[in-house]
Amino acid sequence: MSAHDFIRGELTRRLEDLGARVERIEEEQRQPMDQDSVEQVVQREDDEALDAAERSALAEMTAIRQAFVRLDAGTYGICVTCGDVIAPARLTAMPAAAQCIGCASKVARDNG
Repeated sequence: MSAHDFIRGELTRRLEDLGARVERIEEEQRQPMDQDSVEQVVQREDDEALDAAERSALAEMTAIRQAFVRLDAGTYGICVTCGDVIAPARLTAMPAAAQCIGCASKVARDNG
């Protein structure tokens, strides 16, 4: 098994896990609200937390799908911003990483 096959397998498993998480969140959000107004406040707060978790999962799913495109194109592990090699340790920690740590840090600083 090549390194890219291993990575593809890991990303596929993560994508499946995230898809299942999104399905559970959406099922939870489809549940009817309680009649008690105090309980409704708690449920709305829970919904906000679920919305944030869902947004995070959907963003990670998008990043994984983009990583599949880079794998297929032979550009996986190359920073999409500067073209340098992404450190193996970064890819181990974040297999869907599209940027080297330098470029990702710059984007975080610029947006923060």
